[in-house]
Amino acid sequence: QVQLVESGGGLVQPGGSLRLSCAASGRIFSIRMMAWYRQAPGNQRELVAHITSGGSTNYVDSVKGRFTISRDNANNTVYLQMNSLKPEDTAVYYCNAELLSTYWGRYWGQGTQVTVSS
Repeated sequence: QVQLVESGGGLVQPGGSLRLSCAASGRIFSIRMMAWYRQAPGNQRELVAHITSGGSTNYVDSVKGRFTISRDNANNTVYLQMNSLKPEDTAVYYCNAELLSTYWGRYWGQGTQVTVSS
């Protein structure tokens, strides 16, 4: 059984920062890619950032220069440092991983709420 558990969400004022964490646990042999998605009310889930096992990263244009994704391969953990937060960043943030357990598959965390408001 594989689990992805996110933490670090909360309420922050515009211009503030938050750091999200996501730890993968269970029967894991390899993690190819880890990513953060977000979904605001009434919107589709969108890819925010992803990082490969080799450290290559990609970001949606709206967060470039403000968000940084990183990972700790030894501990199967991915982070999202979010700076200069804007109200439009408000959403539920989900961790996603493409990993090898019994088979290669995509796994999701339960989500963590990020609210940017004064």
